[in-house]
Parts: sequence; structure tokens; C-alpha cells
Amino acid sequence: MSLVHNERTKLSATYLNGVAIAVMAVGGVGPIVSVLNGGAAPALGIAAISVICLVGSIALHFLARRLLGSLVS
Repeated sequence: MSLVHNERTKLSATYLNGVAIAVMAVGGVGPIVSVLNGGAAPALGIAAISVICLVGSIALHFLARRLLGSLVS
């Protein structure tokens, strides 16, 4: 039973970490690259969205790490 639990936990943590990477790429880095390439958007709003997404991404990553802490030995 613990092997199944461990594999399900690792799968869930991997998925959550993948979501964290996507949030960072789309919401954190994407808008910054757009503004640097001449995108017409208010820089303060873009900076706020990027910071929120980067912090959210970090939070999701650490949530995935915490989930891995529940592995059964």
C-alpha cells in the first residue's frame, strides 16, 4: 500500500510543480519579455502581475515539496 501511496504522492507533486513552472513562465516572465520587446502596456501593472505570479509560483513549488514530505518509508 505504501508504494502506491508514494507513487501517487510523487505524481501529484510533479503535477503541482509543473503548474508552478507554467505560472512562472506565462505570468511572471512572459509579460516582462513583452514589455521589453515594445509591448504597449503600463509598466507598473505588468510589474505587479509578474511579481504576483512569481510569488505564486514559488508558493506552489514549496507546496509540492511539502507534499513530498508525506512519503511513507
